[in-house]
Amino acid sequence: MLLLALDTATPAVTVALHDGTSVIASSSQVDARRHGELLLPAVDRVLAEAGLKLDAVTGIVVGVGPGPYTGLRVGLMTADTFGLVLGVPVHGLCTLDGLAYAADGTGAPMDGPFVVATDARRKEVYWALYDDPRTRTSEPAVDRPADIAGTVAGLPAVGAGALLYPDTFPDARAPEHVSAGALASLAAEKLAAGQELEAPRPLYLRRPDAQVPKNYKVVTPK
Repeated sequence: MLLLALDTATPAVTVALHDGTSVIASSSQVDARRHGELLLPAVDRVLAEAGLKLDAVTGIVVGVGPGPYTGLRVGLMTADTFGLVLGVPVHGLCTLDGLAYAADGTGAPMDGPFVVATDARRKEVYWALYDDPRTRTSEPAVDRPADIAGTVAGLPAVGAGALLYPDTFPDARAPEHVSAGALASLAAEKLAAGQELEAPRPLYLRRPDAQVPKNYKVVTPK
């Protein structure tokens, strides 16, 4: 097994290679405006670090969000293209699940229920509840932090969204952004257990920021 994992659902452009046992190479850069520019060079870097060629990859793992439309589609389209060219399966994983899984390896690992929250902009967060780093207990959602304060009260939280809104998430912990290494490790664990992963389809949860103006006037030549 050689999994190439990538995620562009958050400001982090993150790529990793996993050989079925451990992460053998990884790269992460935080830049919310340069997903398309940074992703392919990151893939080249991790392959060079591992001393491997792209055709050695046996499967693709991609974070499906939730995330903003523009950034998220960069990773998904790249994953689909790699899968088509290489003739290998493309597996999707919820980006929030990758953050939850990574929380188990931090300095203060989760030993009970917690919440994962990423920045959804517009003064909102993408979030979900977890019983433990491998068990999500709610569907991913997008809400204003104040509107979910009662639901998440008393729970530790991970993710950049938690750090942005300390009134709602007073016990915010690492990691801040998802890592492709965590996604790859979670995917390898699930595949080894015979579990089926998600389809690589985006979790947008809301319409794109870019909209056709209302009352748009069509001008046709005379």
